[in-house]
Amino acid sequence: MIKGKIGVQMMMLKGKVEELGAYETMKRLSELGYGAVEVSQIPMTEENVAELKRASKDFDIKIAAMSAPLEPMMPGAPGETLTDDFDKIVNDCKTLDCNFLRIGMLPLNVMSDKDQIIAFIERAEAMAGKLVEQGIELYYHTHHIEFQKFDGEYLLDLIKNNTSKLGFELDVHWIQRAGVNPVEFIKEYKGRISLLHLKDYRIGKLDVEEDDLKDMGKFFGKFTNLIEFAEVGEGNLDMKAIIETGLDSGVQYFLIEQDDTYGKDPFDCLKISADNLRELGYADWF
Repeated sequence: MIKGKIGVQMMMLKGKVEELGAYETMKRLSELGYGAVEVSQIPMTEENVAELKRASKDFDIKIAAMSAPLEPMMPGAPGETLTDDFDKIVNDCKTLDCNFLRIGMLPLNVMSDKDQIIAFIERAEAMAGKLVEQGIELYYHTHHIEFQKFDGEYLLDLIKNNTSKLGFELDVHWIQRAGVNPVEFIKEYKGRISLLHLKDYRIGKLDVEEDDLKDMGKFFGKFTNLIEFAEVGEGNLDMKAIIETGLDSGVQYFLIEQDDTYGKDPFDCLKISADNLRELGYADWF
């Protein structure tokens, strides 16, 4: 039977890395049974890279993917970028035996301008070609904004239809939030996705106080903003169908991510997700 690999998007553990260090954080993931991670929003300092490498070896955790923006999220914003720090980022990938690199999102200043988006796509495709020569595949991670339409075409399809080397990391929560069926949409990207974010979609509890009923604007603000990021299996998405469709579409790594844990310890959330996925029949994918 063909299997995928279930892992963790470390963005949700950036606080733990600050508190415990990268090595101890990875150790905790190993104790929960995880064998793969995607590194994002973790500063790629010399110390962190070394600790990730040591943990990867000691705990048999694969560094499935790493993150780097093509260019600053806003003009003048700090941080490493593929445009300015290509050699350093490539060296980090090779040090950690990682051949997937992903762009987290479009730069904030180009998101609503079609001409600027097309120009960004051209630069991303050129960078994907440059990285292929280093044995690294470049992927683009989606949110809901990529489902805005330009001349009747989703922005995300605009990216796909104007590239061949750039891959895609779809995020099922954000696809659902965009009003699109994740299972059906994944099928449309068959052959272009090796990374998939597993993130459930939950409608939270409506917490109404007496004062809310005196201000209908305040009440409906709460009423219309009940969507939550949920542990896998704790929301409304058909995760089994999503995983099976992802596998059929070429996904290798299924990465659990929860943007907000609403006060819960992220390790507790990751245990819930892992337990639910094991119950669904994916115990040997960890």
